[in-house]
Amino acid sequence: MTGDFLIQLLAQGTQMFMVLLIAPLTVGVVRRVKAILMRRQGAPLLQGYRDLSKLLHKESVIADSASWLFRSAPSLIFALTWVAAALVPSFASGLMFNWAADVVALVALLGAARALLALAGMDVGTSFGGIGSSREMMIATLAEPAMMLIVLTLAIAAGTTRLPGVADFFIGQPIAVRVSLALSLIALIIVALAENARIPVDNPTTHLELTMVHEAMILEYSGRHLALIEAASYLKLVLYLSLLICLFAPFGMAPATASFGGWAIGLVAWVAKLLGGAALLGVWEVSIAKMRVFRLPDYLGVAFVFGFLAILLAFLSRGVGQ
Repeated sequence: MTGDFLIQLLAQGTQMFMVLLIAPLTVGVVRRVKAILMRRQGAPLLQGYRDLSKLLHKESVIADSASWLFRSAPSLIFALTWVAAALVPSFASGLMFNWAADVVALVALLGAARALLALAGMDVGTSFGGIGSSREMMIATLAEPAMMLIVLTLAIAAGTTRLPGVADFFIGQPIAVRVSLALSLIALIIVALAENARIPVDNPTTHLELTMVHEAMILEYSGRHLALIEAASYLKLVLYLSLLICLFAPFGMAPATASFGGWAIGLVAWVAKLLGGAALLGVWEVSIAKMRVFRLPDYLGVAFVFGFLAILLAFLSRGVGQ
């Protein structure tokens, strides 16, 4: 019993630290693919690790008007995002802490981290922070309802909102085209782009006043505080890519009772799918332009409509087949 407990603890610890270690590489793949397609030299794949290391060794400069919230928010945001990313099943399902991997709890953790970031952006009292925080909360009010509809659609299909249960359900199902799941996939991709402040919602490489969302909230941060927030943004990208993999491409995922060989195969499959998704994101961002802020409600409204249609079809087709 003790041996099984230690093995399960080792597997869960591996997942927790793998999402942390691979996050800068995932962002590096996105940047590298974009540079290649734009015929630029670009930064190396490991630049994300170097940036975080450089920021961690720098002193944090804090405004005189900053409160305790501004100082503590980066650590809390990083912790909440790391826990959320570690709960999403990656190379194996049914690990030690996967009982807490409920999609509703996941949305709550991400919502708490978003609220902390928005409050920290307004704490110093700069105009940039206020603009970024207001835009971030506008996006949240539109993205979270769509996310909940997606969650309910998958819960109807799998009979549970727990991510390991959903993954095991679809692994055991024959491959078939389901309209409700296809609509849910499109809606989740739209939400993921918005939540990660990627094109067409936001451009993470620009600091233009009229277009910033995420970057506007963190302009006052520096040093280790900025490193924690950047690491949290890297983890959030890994979280949504892992969520897409877990829900819609769970093949290769090993059960919790698998041997070390099965876990190794699942780990290789997860890393390959994760980096493949990052490469596709790079291709997407090169092929499309950023939209105006005033068009974001229309963009996220599409996700809500698709989510509503998906849950409607899931209700109507229960027991009939989709």
